[in-house]
Amino acid sequence: MSNEEIGKSRRKFIKKAATVGSLLVTTSLFTPFNAVVYAVERPKDPSKTWWGYGIDIEKCIGCGRCANACKTENNIPKQPFYFRTWVEQYTIKNDGTVKVESPNGGIDGFVQSVPPEDIFKAFFVPKLCNHCYKSPCVQACPVGATYETPDGVVMVDETYCIGCRYCVQACPYGCRYINPAKNVADKCTLCYHRISKGKTTACVEVCPTHARILGNLNDPKSPLVKFMKEHTCLVLKPHLNTGSKCFYNALSGEVR
Repeated sequence: MSNEEIGKSRRKFIKKAATVGSLLVTTSLFTPFNAVVYAVERPKDPSKTWWGYGIDIEKCIGCGRCANACKTENNIPKQPFYFRTWVEQYTIKNDGTVKVESPNGGIDGFVQSVPPEDIFKAFFVPKLCNHCYKSPCVQACPVGATYETPDGVVMVDETYCIGCRYCVQACPYGCRYINPAKNVADKCTLCYHRISKGKTTACVEVCPTHARILGNLNDPKSPLVKFMKEHTCLVLKPHLNTGSKCFYNALSGEVR
């Protein structure tokens, strides 16, 4: 191919790329990205329960009662690093750096380690399994021990789990661990033994500020759907397209 033909080819490619780019920009301006709509995917039958979870960061005070109640309710090892739910403290400094702390999952509360004059803002962020509709952990499990219930809760069958840790590696939210006593994968179950009997989760029950919300995403009257309608809710790491069903109000860009 001659230099002239190469030049024409390049100009044609640049022209096409510019046209496509302008179309994408125009589309994004008139149809802005909505993280909630993008993330909420439901089963085909809308008459059935489809569990989801909400967290209001503006209401969380970092008391750690949720993490403590979870360990008690679900017989989680008392040692640090074993949590089905925990709380993180985010401190954004005046220089733009971010410090994230979660001593013992927040069970014992928090002591601010950054001098007040250096703090731009600080807040608490509860974490738990996102019970994804397209769960990476379900896809990674080689023996089918990790599965999804018909009502949208991701569970682990301990009788099948071989402790291979594939699901722990696959979870992008760091919500899984290997139970040291059982040597099987463990994680939040949304207190399935409670919600299947009409109760709420232990963490929701003890939250003094009502920062945690459990609800049926298929029920327009559920507290979770109402929460999502009244707040600007986002999910963690929406770009991963996991179909997360854990929705945060006031989710700052620094949260990871």
